[in-house]
Amino acid sequence: LGGIANLTAIPAAADFVDILAFDTGPANMVIDALMQTLFDRRYDRNGLVAARGRILDSVLRTNMKHPFFRAAPPKSAGREEFGRDFAARFLAECRKAKGKAEDAVATATALTAESISHAYRRFVAPRFGAAPVDYILSGGGAKNRTLLTMLEARLTPLGCTLTSSDASGIRVEAKEAIAFALLAYQTMHHLPGNLPSATGASRPAILGRITYV
Repeated sequence: LGGIANLTAIPAAADFVDILAFDTGPANMVIDALMQTLFDRRYDRNGLVAARGRILDSVLRTNMKHPFFRAAPPKSAGREEFGRDFAARFLAECRKAKGKAEDAVATATALTAESISHAYRRFVAPRFGAAPVDYILSGGGAKNRTLLTMLEARLTPLGCTLTSSDASGIRVEAKEAIAFALLAYQTMHHLPGNLPSATGASRPAILGRITYV
């Protein structure tokens, strides 16, 4: 749960070809943009602003029709899809729906939760069947209590038990840094660093290039 939300689904006893990974849509990107515009703050600390607002259902429904959410993985998202232009349109829709500033942030938070649960239901759950799932959260969004509450309400009924990577000994802020250190290790040792099942690549490949000067 960084600027963009992404997931990696690992079935029990999985081989590399069984792993599914892709971006689900915005995590903090839209929330942060609205917080900067409406409250002159970098982010919604602990989700306190969203907790004071109400979800504008019409805006949420409209934005869940975004073509990115319907596209099948492998896929990735960025500022092109959910950056400041998207946030500006989103805010305009919230204002048209007579929403207050807190309502816009609450609705953006709900968009994150709904798009994540939609991705899980459509693309991941069919692979897991009725098996219980450990859903491990990381990134800055894992500290947003309102977002976590929304995610629990949507994912728990699907058989998911939500925890954070903190419980596994990896700080939620550190997982991405650890992942890039692992990628660097793979490259340094001439080992593939990609998963074709996740990226759509035709084969495993060594990523990057080491240049000595």
